[in-house]
Amino acid sequence: MEERLQKIISQAGIASRRAAEKLIIAQRVTVDGTVVTELGTKVDAARHVVAVDGKPIAASEKHVYLLLHKPKGCLSTAKDDRGRRTVLDLVPDVSERIYPVGRLDYNTTGLLLLTNDGALMNGLLHPKREVEKTYVATVKGVIDEAALTQLRTGVLLDDGMTAPARVRVLAQADGFSQAEVIIHEGRNRQVRRMFAAVGCDVCELARTQFARLTLDGVKRGAYRSLTTREVERLRAMTGLEK
Repeated sequence: MEERLQKIISQAGIASRRAAEKLIIAQRVTVDGTVVTELGTKVDAARHVVAVDGKPIAASEKHVYLLLHKPKGCLSTAKDDRGRRTVLDLVPDVSERIYPVGRLDYNTTGLLLLTNDGALMNGLLHPKREVEKTYVATVKGVIDEAALTQLRTGVLLDDGMTAPARVRVLAQADGFSQAEVIIHEGRNRQVRRMFAAVGCDVCELARTQFARLTLDGVKRGAYRSLTTREVERLRAMTGLEK
């Protein structure tokens, strides 16, 4: 099936469609060895060799978009050299090569997207998009006003100052506190480190929302496919065309 050249490049995860158009105009794209500069050019990726800067791109496969409710005790990676369970072990019926969008650490539960759409993955993770992530953290002790103020204005970590977070206390009882935290950065173990920096030890952490998607109706360890409308909204959010 013939498709526009910029769409083929985007589906391969090389660049967004607009960036792919710039590659074509800059004469960096070839089809069967011939430079193509016409933006409306349509190509059958199964019959022709499309290359960017001389490097052939793989024929695109069907895009898969999954929302997983990650449990504890598995890694947010495609494979593990030590043989530990990964999130892909939770989706054994999926034949396409998919990857997690970002990571949740080993003992953090919650919402994790899995896809083979490289352009969308890069867009959701790019700092300039400021895609929001919502967590619920259970910490030992009381989260006092001083700690809340620090979290809301920015916390100095070993890799720099965090952006201001939106934080609200949900409950405090029996020596524990529960708080909702909304951030748009994606540093390693960021929420745990933020609380540690203000003197709070996180004992439970769950991501409840990502890019305005929620876990409604998805049990822990289970997953579902995103709807067409959800995918279109994510693509719009990341600056990708339909």
